Amino acid sequence: MARGEINRSGEMEVFVRVVEQGGFSAAARACRMTPSAVSKLVARLEARLGARLVNRSTRRFLLTAEGCAFYERAARILADIEDAERSAGTGEAPSGRIRLNTSSAYATHILAPILPDFLRLHPAVSLDIVQTDLVVDLMADRTDIAVRAGPMKSSSLVARKLGDTAMMIVGAPDYLARTGMPRTLADIEGHERLGFGYVRAIEGWPLRDGGETVVVPATGRVQASEGEALRRLAIAGIGLARLATFMVRDDIAAGRLVPVLEALNPGDREAFHAVHVGGSGPLPARIRALLDFLAEHGRVG
Repeated sequence: MARGEINRSGEMEVFVRVVEQGGFSAAARACRMTPSAVSKLVARLEARLGARLVNRSTRRFLLTAEGCAFYERAARILADIEDAERSAGTGEAPSGRIRLNTSSAYATHILAPILPDFLRLHPAVSLDIVQTDLVVDLMADRTDIAVRAGPMKSSSLVARKLGDTAMMIVGAPDYLARTGMPRTLADIEGHERLGFGYVRAIEGWPLRDGGETVVVPATGRVQASEGEALRRLAIAGIGLARLATFMVRDDIAAGRLVPVLEALNPGDREAFHAVHVGGSGPLPARIRALLDFLAEHGRVG
């Protein structure tokens, strides 16, 4: 059979029915097929996958380990298809689960305060929030929406801008009391500069040096994979950190952190976007609802 002629969703649906009904005969009745046709379909599926999915006898029906794994993934895929079809109608109220990928900083300082309002507006929608500063493959990770910081690279993703934020270097008062407040570019060489443990668009801290901007490496002894961790480390007095203003605004007001080298701040800003995979059809209502809500209430600045 040619690849394009295989009805994968149909095969998945029959196999899932076999598992959930507990056998070929019950699945055949549910699918309005003959037991022989169901058995042949499962056999073809096993041959195509190159794996035995079920061990069968006249009295027993048992899934193999491969069958269990295939059933779980097939059931999720079919549920997603059903949800997409149900929510695709333009007049239907948003419903279903949304997988949202975002940084811990955005989740903590922007998303958490507004999330109760979104859930009240859309009681049939549920959220699966994954927090990471790393860029993920939306399709491979089965992500509906990702909130990303930094410049957008050309891709098949559709982006909606959520504003941009100023950046600043901060340190804890007790750290600065021990090490002294840096006031020149040369002063910063003697300080712990907390950085990110992965490749970023700009590797280091841009600072003004006369009429030019230079990038100072973040070469401290401690690195972290997310901005929120760097914020907590800075508050603990481990070193200086360069973070988005919205992350540290409350800490500065409360005296937990102090702005550092603001006279040398080049005034660069980091953009935030909500991105999703593009396509020819309309977005599911639940995805469209969250994108609209973030564009109105989830902006950074």
